[in-house]
Amino acid sequence: MSTTPVGPRDARTRKRRRIHPAWWVAAVAFLALLAAAGFRAAPGALMIPLHNDFGWSMSVMSLAVSLNLIFYGLTAPFAAALMDRFGIRQIVALALTLVAAGAGGSVIMTASWQLLIFWGVLIGLGTGSMAMVFAATIANRWFIHRRGLVMGILTAGSATGQLIFLPPVAAIAESTGWRPASLLIAGAALIAVPVVWFVLRDHPEDRGVLPYGADPETYVPEERPTGGAAKRAFSGLAFAARHRSFWALAIAFAICGATTNGLIGIHFIPSAYDHGMPTTTAAGLLAVVGVFDIAGTVFSGWLTDKFDPRILLLTYYTFRGVGLLLLPWLLSDIVHPSMVLFIVIYGLDWVATVPPTSALCREVFGDRGTIVFGWVFAAHQLGAAAAAFGAGVIRDVFGEYTYAWWGGAVMCAVAAALSFAVRRNRQVRERTIIPAEAAAPMAAQTDD
Repeated sequence: MSTTPVGPRDARTRKRRRIHPAWWVAAVAFLALLAAAGFRAAPGALMIPLHNDFGWSMSVMSLAVSLNLIFYGLTAPFAAALMDRFGIRQIVALALTLVAAGAGGSVIMTASWQLLIFWGVLIGLGTGSMAMVFAATIANRWFIHRRGLVMGILTAGSATGQLIFLPPVAAIAESTGWRPASLLIAGAALIAVPVVWFVLRDHPEDRGVLPYGADPETYVPEERPTGGAAKRAFSGLAFAARHRSFWALAIAFAICGATTNGLIGIHFIPSAYDHGMPTTTAAGLLAVVGVFDIAGTVFSGWLTDKFDPRILLLTYYTFRGVGLLLLPWLLSDIVHPSMVLFIVIYGLDWVATVPPTSALCREVFGDRGTIVFGWVFAAHQLGAAAAAFGAGVIRDVFGEYTYAWWGGAVMCAVAAALSFAVRRNRQVRERTIIPAEAAAPMAAQTDD
């Protein structure tokens, strides 16, 4: 019996078919973001049951959500620096544990101030330690080719979490109570911890490979940062604050947060309930936003690799503003085709802004782009916090949300103008975008 020897070309071909480790890291990062997104879907579905159970006003519960969003945002730039200092998997595992502690611990609360601790502080710190900064860190470290696409896919992890968690959370809260719904969120976060610990690594070099798409003849690893996390975070802010493009990106992204997480994410379900729509129906519509958000964000990542990110942002904010302007006339006790159209368009547009915003941060600020994006994302969450609280006050004062929706529409027009005003840094862009033909050999690279 004879055997045919395997030549060098056959070995290279077989190696080429193996999956680059970067894709496994991205897959686990997606899972972690999905698990952490459980709470992002919860407040809108739990506010009415909490009101019925404790009698707390919308303003009080909106304050807890606003505090959550503030911690969520302000933690982001420090989380980026902490990941550089202590490692990605350590910070992500701790973050998921905090989310589980906040969601699980909330079942024992008896007073509104405790809601501020569990929803606001614990879950805010946990989700903020991951958020989009985590996605940007994975995309920037592990990918050169397909970086925008990967950022889009990871960003969609939050939308997927909303899609998965919102309907069961709303159904359990309505049929069984809000406490079992909170425990569902806590359990999901804990399940992801061991997977994160065993798969995630900080740098491609830790797995003996180059980033996906790197040219082995020209690639030079970035110098690994040193120093305290707080010092690096604040120095990144000081550096960025001297550039007008940073302020344009930060204000526009603050408006992005206000018109997604702050307004629709928190107050769409209560507003629909005001119009006679059942809570579970409204939660289902918000989950559909998550379905189209996945497609829209991934497609936006693909577009970011090919087109001017400023034009994409101009388009996204314009469509979002038109949707908010029309929303007061679309809400009713049943689901009309016009509402379905709103849900589809808003879903496609939901966080499609993240890949081009992240790309602009990297392009304008180079190696500091991830930490700068952390501060831009902090602005996103501050905007969301202000809108979440402000919309709750508007509802309590006027008895409806109309002025909140119209205010969001005006802000979107401002965001569109600011985004297009960002000055691009073409030298950084040329260094970070690798032609497909140069990246192709690296698709084969894997462990020895």
